[in-house]
Amino acid sequence: MLEDLGSAPSGAIVLLLTNHGINAGDVKKLQDAGIYTCNGLMMHTKKNLTGIKGLSEAKVDKICEAAEKIVNFGYITGSDALIKRKSVVRITTGSQALDELLGGGIETSSITEAFGEFRSGKTQLAHTLCVSTQSTTS
Repeated sequence: MLEDLGSAPSGAIVLLLTNHGINAGDVKKLQDAGIYTCNGLMMHTKKNLTGIKGLSEAKVDKICEAAEKIVNFGYITGSDALIKRKSVVRITTGSQALDELLGGGIETSSITEAFGEFRSGKTQLAHTLCVSTQSTTS
């Protein structure tokens, strides 16, 4: 059985896909296969979906098109990505050497993970970044 990767209530896909021209019987087949959300549906390959009894390749294509209309993937152009990238600010760590290693400091709009042994300075780094952030924004 295919497993759902989403977390919406089981009726959500029925309401959403049937509004986009998908047969309720086909939606039931998806649910019987363990797919309850559009996000969960989009995580499966077309080969997996055509493996569901009663779903032809043409039906799967139509279902995927409807799901793509519902799910906003947030695709952007390369130009828009460049503009967003230019707005990234780097926050100093308080250490010129560490900032140099990081390419100018810790980037905003991203997640940076610090790991290391006990008492290696992770918490001190976090506190320094908090102070640096406050001093740059004020």
